[in-house]
Amino acid sequence: MLQDIGDRAMGVYEYLLKGTDPRLWSYPLMGSPVNMSAILLTYIFFVLVAGPRFMANRKPFQLKEAMITYNFSMVALNAFIVYEFLMSGWATTYTWRCDAVDYSDSPQGLRMVRVAWLFLFSKFIELLDTVFFVLRKKHGQITFLHVFHHSFMPWTWWWGVSLAPGGIGSFHAMVNCIVHVIMYSYYGLSAAGPRFQKFLWWKKYMTAIQLVQFVMVSLHVTQYYFMDSCDYQVPLFIHLIWMYGTFFFVLFSNFWYQAYVKGKRLPKQDSKPGLNGKANGTTMVANGKHHKKGNSNGTSNGSSHNENGSAYAGKMKKS
Repeated sequence: MLQDIGDRAMGVYEYLLKGTDPRLWSYPLMGSPVNMSAILLTYIFFVLVAGPRFMANRKPFQLKEAMITYNFSMVALNAFIVYEFLMSGWATTYTWRCDAVDYSDSPQGLRMVRVAWLFLFSKFIELLDTVFFVLRKKHGQITFLHVFHHSFMPWTWWWGVSLAPGGIGSFHAMVNCIVHVIMYSYYGLSAAGPRFQKFLWWKKYMTAIQLVQFVMVSLHVTQYYFMDSCDYQVPLFIHLIWMYGTFFFVLFSNFWYQAYVKGKRLPKQDSKPGLNGKANGTTMVANGKHHKKGNSNGTSNGSSHNENGSAYAGKMKKS
């Protein structure tokens, strides 16, 4: 019985590999899912086992300059990806309704292939988010949801890019990069130190920005269900993207209600400044639960984090 299950699983695996886009085979990590799976498994081992053991008897690393460089580099990279998505179809030939994948070798088709791969590759760069947490001993930010998002989502995006680089399914990737431009800008300014805190008055709007992202993504793919016909080649991705947008919208809505309606996650007015100018006793949210931390910096972000230690907990993103 186990052999039969194994044979069927191998059959599905080979079937999926046959459907991958040959235009991507020469790109790094795209020959097969083995290398990227190995990277993600190594990442999980490091953040859960090897990293904490390495840092157990060491003081947290001071990585201010590295984090500033990293965050603003990610701003530039995501801005470039947004531009390329627009020039590859979304601002040129796409209708913003049922847009099929262009599998031809046309200049625009190949340009979409390149930006789709670059979007995927950026998700592997973002694994450094958690590496910084480990090296700075911010273990409270390394939640199950954070690790799950950083490991499982790139794995699924590998299949998405391999099978359908472009078309209606790439809209959520472009919107995700727009949000990341804003978020990494915030993280970079926050990592720069207390003197930049006065420019971060819009922190509480970060959750609203992400809620808008999930609404846009879900509404955009929802139109598929009301079309008489659509030539998009991988309808399964439509369903998965809709589930992704709806699921994270519910999680972020709950955070918004808890943080800004009930006020449970706001710092106390009479608290003295703690680390990085934040208030002592701030509630830090980890994976949807409250944890009281003295001298801790807690904000929220189901899909991303604050590299200066003011983390959007759970890292639910990216979405």
